[in-house]
Amino acid sequence: MEYREKKFKGAGENGKKSWKKENAGRNGNNGRNVNGKTERNSGRKETQNFVSGTEKRNGRNYGNPDKSVEKKLGYIDEKLEKKYGGAWNPTGEKNVNAGDKKKAASASKRQDDRKTAHVRGKNASVQAEAKTERKKSLCPHFKTCGGCQYLDMPYEKQLEHKKKEVSELLRPFCRVEEIIGMDDPFHYRNKVHAVMARDRKGHIISGVYKEGTHTVLPVETCLIENKKADEIIGTIRELLPSFKMKVFDEDTGYGFLRHVLVRTAHATGEIMVVLITASPVFPSKNNFVKALRKIHPEITTVVQNVNGRDTSMVLGEKEHVLYGPGFIVDVLCGKKFRISSKSFYQINPVQTEKLYNLAIEAAGLTGKETVVDAYCGIGTIGIVAASAAKEVIGVELNKDAVRDAVTNAKANGEKNIRFYNNDAGKFMVQMASQNAHADVVFMDPPRSGSTEEFMDAVAILNPDRVVYVSCNPETLARDLAYFKKKGYRAEKAWAVDQFPATSHVETVVLLSHKKADSYIHIDVEFGEGEGKIPVDSIAKRAEAYKPKEKVTYKMIKEYIEAKYGFKVHTAYIAEVKRNLGLPMYDAPNAVEELKQPRKHPTPEKVEAIKDALRYFAVI
Repeated sequence: MEYREKKFKGAGENGKKSWKKENAGRNGNNGRNVNGKTERNSGRKETQNFVSGTEKRNGRNYGNPDKSVEKKLGYIDEKLEKKYGGAWNPTGEKNVNAGDKKKAASASKRQDDRKTAHVRGKNASVQAEAKTERKKSLCPHFKTCGGCQYLDMPYEKQLEHKKKEVSELLRPFCRVEEIIGMDDPFHYRNKVHAVMARDRKGHIISGVYKEGTHTVLPVETCLIENKKADEIIGTIRELLPSFKMKVFDEDTGYGFLRHVLVRTAHATGEIMVVLITASPVFPSKNNFVKALRKIHPEITTVVQNVNGRDTSMVLGEKEHVLYGPGFIVDVLCGKKFRISSKSFYQINPVQTEKLYNLAIEAAGLTGKETVVDAYCGIGTIGIVAASAAKEVIGVELNKDAVRDAVTNAKANGEKNIRFYNNDAGKFMVQMASQNAHADVVFMDPPRSGSTEEFMDAVAILNPDRVVYVSCNPETLARDLAYFKKKGYRAEKAWAVDQFPATSHVETVVLLSHKKADSYIHIDVEFGEGEGKIPVDSIAKRAEAYKPKEKVTYKMIKEYIEAKYGFKVHTAYIAEVKRNLGLPMYDAPNAVEELKQPRKHPTPEKVEAIKDALRYFAVI
């Protein structure tokens, strides 16, 4: 500060102090007192306007100040000091005479006006940027958390942005209807997860990981999370010291409580608390649960989940129910659903009802259809659709979810639905191999989208309609392009704002078989005479297109095995040729009656045989 003190020597002692305090206020290190009001952390960007060639590190400025600006400010201080004497004190020091306060205030305002005018003249765009930076966010963690990218954007603008994003990505495939938003886009998350840790001072904190790091950001309340869930997590944090319960340290691997997960049922009000611990040994667990429920009697079940692995996964394999049934029950679209700690259940129940009703309406169910609910989770879409379909088959890889799905179907009295613990893609290929048919396939894959293997399986099963529920429009567009190659086209799409304040959006797309826009009926007469096609002409053309080499069954079988990875029986090839009207020859060892009924090729094998016949120019 020596350089600045010498520069302001003519301003007197008060002038010197004024510069120090004002500059400290701009850097956000101390409060700036103007007209008796303290403004903390104000004008961080303003420092860059008054000090050029400055590098800012750790809240401090390094570099030389702009001499012309300092000279002008020093001149202003000096003139006002002479005019008002001891009364000139824009920093509000105690030696200001009471009678001169009004003059000092107006002088301070004039000085601030001159500074603002200088900024406008020097760099108006930087000032505008600073104004934007100073705008207070709805959430104090907005810049560091990274969870709510659109939080400070007006909700109508959020919807416009998401609709535009989905429309641009799906433009090559279909039109997107108007996006369906929420009436109240806050506190909608029914699943709240908190990481437990200690700050640098050793205090227990709970919150989320800073974006792209494993540094815990303490968060007590969140604008998109269920309020009651946040309160319960806060209570757990406060109870830990009295029970001498240590939180887990990722660096050392020591500690007990790693995470807290709270799940709430929107319709029933039931609440599940899951305590994720590093060890199965839980000292004073009964007393801890009793103390927690004394403060929050609305908690209906408490579960201990054990995760002792060095992993980024939150939940472990083993669980112990400490209180209640170990699950909660919610109502969605008029159906009851049992939700356990590991179950997949949409996090926005209000929008989920709109989403599922939209998907089932898009499927066009009449009560005669066989429906496959792939990636079925706890059976939500399938159970809601069961009353409008002939039969529903749910397929899910997660064992816990399948168990809940079976329970949910029984609880809702749905007898026309079956669940299988299997990979959905492999299951559909098995269905096709058994000549089974599905009219509609519901698919609700993760954010990474579907796989080519799964979409190949859908094409083999050959349903009339596919309803694709997506939480990532980018992977959705990729998958629609692949479905197009398989003979399906997107008819219509709907966007649903399932995650307000974030950049994520849910989309429902209806796909169906490509159909001809129009048909032409042609009558052809063969024979001699006007308007007829001579048979000799057809024979000559057929001879010209005859394969140059004799195509054997062995060649066809080898081609199919090399390309498709499976074998086909000679009888299957013969059946396909017979159905296509191709010439056949009598087998020397043919029998008049078959001992067993003839088996027919699956649709997958029929297409493979036709492909081989095309390859060898037989058809």
